[in-house]
Amino acid sequence: MWIGYGMGDDARLRTVVGLAQEMAAAHTLRDAARTAAEGARAALDGSFAALSVWERERGLLRVLVNTGERRGDEEEFPEDETYPIHDFPEITGLCRGAGPGAGTRAWVETADGGSRVSRYGPAAPRETRPPALRRRGRGCCVVAPVVVDGRAWGELYVAREIGRPVFDRADADFAEALASVIAAGIAQTERLEEVRLLAFTDPLTGLANRRAVDVRLEEALERHRADGTVVSLLVCDVNGLKRVNDVLGHEAGDRLLERFASVLSLCGAMLPGTLAARLGGDEFCLLAVGPPADEVVRVADEVCLRAAELETGQGVACGVASTGDPIGPVRSARRLFRLADAAQYRAKAARTDKPVVAGREGAGAAEGPEGPGDAVVRLADRAEQGRIGAPGDRRRLRGLDV
Repeated sequence: MWIGYGMGDDARLRTVVGLAQEMAAAHTLRDAARTAAEGARAALDGSFAALSVWERERGLLRVLVNTGERRGDEEEFPEDETYPIHDFPEITGLCRGAGPGAGTRAWVETADGGSRVSRYGPAAPRETRPPALRRRGRGCCVVAPVVVDGRAWGELYVAREIGRPVFDRADADFAEALASVIAAGIAQTERLEEVRLLAFTDPLTGLANRRAVDVRLEEALERHRADGTVVSLLVCDVNGLKRVNDVLGHEAGDRLLERFASVLSLCGAMLPGTLAARLGGDEFCLLAVGPPADEVVRVADEVCLRAAELETGQGVACGVASTGDPIGPVRSARRLFRLADAAQYRAKAARTDKPVVAGREGAGAAEGPEGPGDAVVRLADRAEQGRIGAPGDRRRLRGLDV
């Protein structure tokens, strides 16, 4: 869709519209950055392009993406390719708003260190870019600051190889237009991220919420059905929360929940890729995808140990259900939650400070036609048969033989 070097005004207008449409379709910053850099590279007939963001707290310009003909150490999505922001006064200077058009001006630089070119005329050459251009075999570049919602956000950089036509003033003007479109797309992406954060995050603890768990668990079970990936769910209740609320007040209860959330997050980090979540009230969970069941149980032990050390609480009741244990077929998220809930309820009923693990509560029992002869599995089965309400409603478990 992109039209390159030598295009007329109509073609460039179509290119800008096309880039705007592509940016609107990007739902993550990573996708938006790649779309922006690749679109600008093609539109300006460059051989290479990068999009960088100004990380104010670190005082660095961080490269989000490199596209086109990359050299040596240039990765498409670098983990930490950064440059001191003081080397880029054109970005920091935007905060002062000096001069007309300061928020969008772009310029061209060459490997020989000649004068920079922009719609505002020549400017003093920079010392940092020409050596970098020569080192990577590039003859020139056009640079456009990206300004999002009135704040200096970062920069767009497009380069051509040595021997290619040098960018001119019209290219600088075009780069400004592209940077404005990119800024609008970045603003939209940031708003989507904010909405996503609100939709999938518990506001008190900062952990994921039940909605996020449901989405991730469905995806995880699809993997389990496809290739046998182990999926484990650790469910726990914070003991004594009502007493804390009644005696010390709800602020103290909230602090207890926040402290336990930190414990859960810290322990969950022992299992790469694990999701830590607050399901609601005093109920929390860890969702692990990939690690063996024994590792999840080890982390559950650590959760119980550290929760018992919290100052105002009374520890947690913890249950674990993993497809890596003999729990029978798990064909739905509902089933895995049933098993984890049943294990958690047995832990609460027994007042134990250790996790109860589905599939490990009846090692000596014979298997029946419906699956393992395990106490937790039997309890979950009875729930499936209608003697208990919806998953997670542990009050309905009371009265059953556990």
